[in-house]
Amino acid sequence: MKLAFTQVDVFTDTPLRGNPLAVVHAAEGWSDAQMQTFARWTNLSETTFLSRPTSPEADYRVRIFTPGGELPFAGHPTLGSCHAWMEHGGRPKQAGRVVQECGVGLVNIRLDGARAAFAAPPSRREPVEPELLAKVLAALGVPPSQVRAVQWLDNGPKWMGIVLSDADAVLCIEPEHALLKNLAKVGVIGRHASGDVQFEVRGFAAPIGIPEDPVTGSLNASLAQWLIDEGIAPARYVAAQGTRMERSGRVHIERQGDTVWVGGQSVTVIRGELSL
Repeated sequence: MKLAFTQVDVFTDTPLRGNPLAVVHAAEGWSDAQMQTFARWTNLSETTFLSRPTSPEADYRVRIFTPGGELPFAGHPTLGSCHAWMEHGGRPKQAGRVVQECGVGLVNIRLDGARAAFAAPPSRREPVEPELLAKVLAALGVPPSQVRAVQWLDNGPKWMGIVLSDADAVLCIEPEHALLKNLAKVGVIGRHASGDVQFEVRGFAAPIGIPEDPVTGSLNASLAQWLIDEGIAPARYVAAQGTRMERSGRVHIERQGDTVWVGGQSVTVIRGELSL
């Protein structure tokens, strides 16, 4: 079996500074087990498999796998898959707009020059149990006095979202990943005092085999919907993620009407052919 393969760096314009994504093209013949095995082998936070859509409205279909399982939706695989699909000759039905079919249904992707942005899918929010929060904060090494808000966020992936006092508090976290593995995927955000970047984000996903994710679109989408609704964040801002991992991910957030758009650039690092 020979298939086209692309490895893309997402949420950056500089190779090796964002979040890598492996993309397998024309993967119609692959079984669930083959996809999972390959995703485990790449050992990236996500690997995607593109195929023809089943919906007449969609431009392509994507399935998203982590080393530990399949996700119905994820942000950096959405933008990276769109980039790889178009670079590989994909042409959207509608100029300037790509429609992706995935586990949560149809996701609109807006094309704007070098940057693309996806329309964040609906996110369910629930209170966090105090006992669980106490265990998570202990695993993060974060004192309760630094916490400003907490919420369960679920737009496919489920995250415990935590707002801390500032960006420095986020960057200082030294988590015990072995403890987090049995607790929750945790997304932490704090505001910068000044500069072009307004927020710092970190995403810890030990339960699915990813101690820290470099840049996480789905998490940023849920955080944006929550924080903008609560008046904690403005309707337009830029978040940094991956700083402690020596990455420079940049996530561009913009709310238009009821839709939150989550955008960033992608660059191709590897083009090749799989021989399996």
